Amino acid sequence: MSNYGRSRVKVPASTANLGPGFDTLGMALSLYAWIEMEEAAETVFYLHGDEMKGLPRDKSNLLYQVAQLVFAEAGVSVSELSISMYSEIPLTRGLGSSASAIVGALAAANALIGSPLSHAKLFDMASALEKHPDNVGASLFGGIITAVWDGEHADYIRIEPPTELEVLVVIPEFELSTSKARGVLPREVSVKDAVYNISRTSLLTAALSAGRLDLIGRAMQDRLHQPYRAPLVPGMEKLLLEAPDHGALGIALSGAGPTLLCLVDRNESRKDELEAFLKESMLAQGITARTCWLLPDTSGVTAERLERNGMQKESFLDMIKGELRP
Repeated sequence: MSNYGRSRVKVPASTANLGPGFDTLGMALSLYAWIEMEEAAETVFYLHGDEMKGLPRDKSNLLYQVAQLVFAEAGVSVSELSISMYSEIPLTRGLGSSASAIVGALAAANALIGSPLSHAKLFDMASALEKHPDNVGASLFGGIITAVWDGEHADYIRIEPPTELEVLVVIPEFELSTSKARGVLPREVSVKDAVYNISRTSLLTAALSAGRLDLIGRAMQDRLHQPYRAPLVPGMEKLLLEAPDHGALGIALSGAGPTLLCLVDRNESRKDELEAFLKESMLAQGITARTCWLLPDTSGVTAERLERNGMQKESFLDMIKGELRP
């Protein structure tokens, strides 16, 4: 084996689109996954937490596959890995679980071999794997990301989230695959609907940049994907229409769903009312859902390289316990 040490990564969840910004806008959220990676005599996985159940524990695992792309790009060989992961990001709920895994694996593998690849290169690799740059950009850079992807290279601008901004998500207890959510979208849209979304995406980006929370509700309207996906999430139409009446600045389907995301002014007095409205509306459709108050994450992925003989394996779980929110 080579004399590589060990890398440890913390990567945030993300929400994509924010309503009108289909495949172009993303925001990092304060839900996290942690990954530890080191060279080993044979490949082994330590997957912890309920969100890891059912994931492969061999070289078909996405983390291993992504790590090998980094090693190949850097011109090194690390064929056997010990990989530990804990995630509090729910799978296939529209909170960027696959994007966080991709970004986390890229960052962990890169840190393991001394970080020869730039963040810009990792962003291009992540966008190629995810097929769009919004989720991966948010998890990589933190904050709010507006990005474009031409199939080879991603350009982006990072926006610092307004300090008054808070996020409330309602997470239904059922999964919705991205492929299924994309499958209901029309192949063509009218010029009228395209202009509708372009104008609101522009307004939303400017409003977030300027801290104009008063414009967020009108700017988060969408005609490109949410009307077509609404039948996949019972109660969604009611939530989109009425959440602003209960204290939300704006509301949107988070990524491909089924999670819905409310942007809220942290000084809003009706937070409890809004949370109850979201839960009760879902329950009226026969769907159990949980709510979670989050903040925009502003750090993005963080990676560190540890000495091989430093901390022991069980310290990974000890570290997780120390970082998880009460």
